[in-house]
Amino acid sequence: MATSKTFSESSSSASSSSKSQWNRDVFLSFRGEETRKNFTDHLYAALTQAGISTFRDSDELSRGEDISMALIKAIHESRIAIPVFSKGYASSLWCLAELAEIIKCKNTIGQIVIPIFYNVDPSDVRKQTGGFGEAFDTDEEFKKEMEEVKKWREALTEAAELSGWNLQNIADGYESIFIQKVVEDVLSKLNYIYLNVAKYPVGIESRVKDVIFLLSLDANVGIRGMGGIGKTTIAKAVFNQLCHGFEGSCSFLSDVREVSEQPNGLVQLQKQLIHDILKLKNFKVPNIDCGINLIKERLRYKRVLIVLDDLDQLKQVDALVGDRNWFGPGSRIIITTRDAHLLDQLHVGLQYEVRELNRDESLQLFSWQAFMQTFPVDEYMELSNDVVDYVGGLPLALEVLGSYLCKRSIPEWKSAAEKLRNIPHHHIQKKLRISFDTLDDDKIKDIFLDIACFFTSMDKDYVVKILEGCGFYPEIGISILIGRSLLTIDSRNKLVMHQLLQDMGREIIREISPNHPGKRSRLWFHQDVLDVLKQHKGTEAVEGLMLDARELKDVFVSTESFSKMRSLRLLQINAVHLTGPYENIFYELRWLRWHECPLKCIPTSLQLGNLVVLEMQGSNIREFSKEIKVLGKLQILDLSHSVHLAKTPNFSGITNLERLILEGCRRLVEVHQSIGHLKRLVSLNLEGCKNLNNLPESICYMKSLETLNIAGCSRLGRLPEHLGNMEALTELLAERTAIKQLPSSIGHLKNLTELSMGGLKDGIRSISWFPQFSSRLLSKSSKSIAFLPPSFAGLSSLTRLVLADFGLSEDAVSIDLGRLYSLVDLDLRGNNFSNLPFGISRLPKLKTLWLNDCRNLKSISDLPSSLKQLLASNCTSMERLSLQSKELLGLSLINCPKLVEIQGLESVETAPIIQMQGCNDFKYNPNQALWQAMSKCEVLGICFSSCEIPDWCNHQGDGSLLSFYVPEVSPGNSIVGVMVWIVYAITDVRDLYKFAKVKKVEKNCNCVFTQSLQALW
Repeated sequence: MATSKTFSESSSSASSSSKSQWNRDVFLSFRGEETRKNFTDHLYAALTQAGISTFRDSDELSRGEDISMALIKAIHESRIAIPVFSKGYASSLWCLAELAEIIKCKNTIGQIVIPIFYNVDPSDVRKQTGGFGEAFDTDEEFKKEMEEVKKWREALTEAAELSGWNLQNIADGYESIFIQKVVEDVLSKLNYIYLNVAKYPVGIESRVKDVIFLLSLDANVGIRGMGGIGKTTIAKAVFNQLCHGFEGSCSFLSDVREVSEQPNGLVQLQKQLIHDILKLKNFKVPNIDCGINLIKERLRYKRVLIVLDDLDQLKQVDALVGDRNWFGPGSRIIITTRDAHLLDQLHVGLQYEVRELNRDESLQLFSWQAFMQTFPVDEYMELSNDVVDYVGGLPLALEVLGSYLCKRSIPEWKSAAEKLRNIPHHHIQKKLRISFDTLDDDKIKDIFLDIACFFTSMDKDYVVKILEGCGFYPEIGISILIGRSLLTIDSRNKLVMHQLLQDMGREIIREISPNHPGKRSRLWFHQDVLDVLKQHKGTEAVEGLMLDARELKDVFVSTESFSKMRSLRLLQINAVHLTGPYENIFYELRWLRWHECPLKCIPTSLQLGNLVVLEMQGSNIREFSKEIKVLGKLQILDLSHSVHLAKTPNFSGITNLERLILEGCRRLVEVHQSIGHLKRLVSLNLEGCKNLNNLPESICYMKSLETLNIAGCSRLGRLPEHLGNMEALTELLAERTAIKQLPSSIGHLKNLTELSMGGLKDGIRSISWFPQFSSRLLSKSSKSIAFLPPSFAGLSSLTRLVLADFGLSEDAVSIDLGRLYSLVDLDLRGNNFSNLPFGISRLPKLKTLWLNDCRNLKSISDLPSSLKQLLASNCTSMERLSLQSKELLGLSLINCPKLVEIQGLESVETAPIIQMQGCNDFKYNPNQALWQAMSKCEVLGICFSSCEIPDWCNHQGDGSLLSFYVPEVSPGNSIVGVMVWIVYAITDVRDLYKFAKVKKVEKNCNCVFTQSLQALW
């Protein structure tokens, strides 16, 4: 009995450390007195003869070894367990303990269990009747082990319910034939197990866990991502971990895309699927339809695990797995693909997008390939980091380049790295190019190549305009590229392409004409471009050319260089001086980017009738054109920071313009009256046009204008009276202007969501050490009083209102702000009122209220309950604050020296961030509900004017961030403040000084901090 206890007690520790890596094929569990010298011996010999590594305890345990631990280890390291149920099996506590551990491994690590019923009825095993029940009822040893009996009974029941072998039902009881059938079954179950995953499986484990979790939620899971990202590797690892739980009914179909392209490829895949699961050797599948019917009929009751690797078409899924009704309950299907849209078409709800390896994983994988160790050799570390940075976390490239550079010298590494930046490695190029070659049509391929060569990191909507002008249908094209994992869009709406995909696209172009750049469709490498232009080697093949000469000096190019480029659509020539006539060039241009253009005006002979986007930032333009040609297709005109531009062009010939950008044109004094004819203009940016005195009245006829930015037009004193006619206007940005009075028609702007006005004349500076509350400390502006007309209260769609540093007093704010029902963000910083404007308490959606630098404000009350953040720092006259919000997130009251009372904080249900540095009159009172409420706050910034530390500081021991302002008490009783960040769990605030030398202390004040705490205690 002691032996049984030892086995049971040891099993938990063994299972906790067990791994799903099998060191042998089969573990035999049997009653030695009955079968060791006959059936089990014959079975063992047959398995061994078949090359199956088999464990039995009669001859494999070392003398003196702890028998229980050795057997547990043997069970956990075996792929398959075979319990041989003979008549006396249940009378052995040792056998029952073995069986319980086997069932445990089946349910935890996916071990396959094949029960053999040797002259016993499976129902007796399942129900513990007959001989299997007698021992439990009569044996005194069993009665002493009642705690284990229930577990053993459950193990017998579960094992008997598994698909196994019954001697009486096979070959009329002939043991030799029976044993051969068992060996064949074991061989079939071993054949598929353990696909080769990766030589160095760096970063695989966490990704496999994620996919397995998704499979626990749904029967179908998609694994998607760009080529070489590791989709197949992850799928293989998942397959290896799960296949044991499907009793051989598993199939991993590799390279489905490639195989299905071959003659009868789908039929071959169907045959492989049927063979993998049914183990049939001789069967025919004449065509796809017959294969579908065979799969549906023969597998509909099977619980299967199927992986379809590298799919790219619906017909592949239709031919192989159809829908869930083809297979039995509990089946799982995994699909890997580069095409996210394909998964959407298949209604695969749970999709795992494989991301690049992180920096540490990338360096580790590369190092294993290049140096066969975890980290690079010291003298190669910098070069290794350069390669890893270039690769950007793509496992395929890390493996290929690591192997390529292995055993090479440092000069060879440097040479190879330089080459790879211009010519990608052929194996990487081949793998990545598959995604490009399988794109639907040439238009989508052109979109990809244009983006790879010219438009990465640019605004998606901006690029769409250009590509639409080229006739490329970019909305659907970009969507397909995103679905194929060739492109992404970041949170700022920028087009993002992996560096290796960009290199792949550029290499496709280079391969067109490796030795003659002028015959390529796109040119971007500056040396190639300069050679083509200076030697006039351009041809009709050139569609795009990019040259940025801003880092070079005085680059002069003859216009004759472009004369043969009749297909040129896209052109960037920043800071380039063009010489010669402009006739008969650039007629096909859709995009012209000419930053720092040296021309003083646009030549009248320049034909730009097909141009969609014209960018001339920082140009030398003084007058757009004396006789402007018709630019009927131009949609975006950017002349920003053209500091010599005095007046805008006549817009009569640019009627399709949608965006006009004149930001920073400091000498601009006039906007042409014809701007009113721009019926499609959506955005007008005049920010920083300091000499602009007025806007033409015709601007009010622009029915499509959504954004008007006149911020920084410091001489602009009024807005057009009929501004309210601009019915589409949503944003009016008018900060730092001389506007003192809004037109009465302002209330007609029913779609206006943001209005920004105010002084901010003396710049910006921060008052907060907390970035989430960084705010602008505004010096007082002029004492002028702004007038808000009564109609202002009718701006029902307004969500953000900025009237900062506007000189507002009680008399100036005569309207009811409470009628701005949609307001979410209200900025009233730097104004002169002593009480809040009327109606703020009735703003039902207000989340953030800015009151910094309202130095006359004496109290804050009547705040709405919806408020999340109140920023009222530097309100030097404020004495009292009353809150109504229960979900306050932040409260900034820095440098409010007269503040003595805060009401309502005790009702706050959240844990807000509070800042109160410089509130010198605010006293600690342990009896106040306020101080008790502050114990809930996760982050505190408080300056204590005495040496007392409130008791609630001791409740910050949950690992949350504790931050407070600690004074140094010197003999002269002067106070020096130090901000300290503590992230450790604190049980006693008096022990804080112990952490002083290991914490991040602002302003390098470790010394002061330590002295401060020692002085306090």
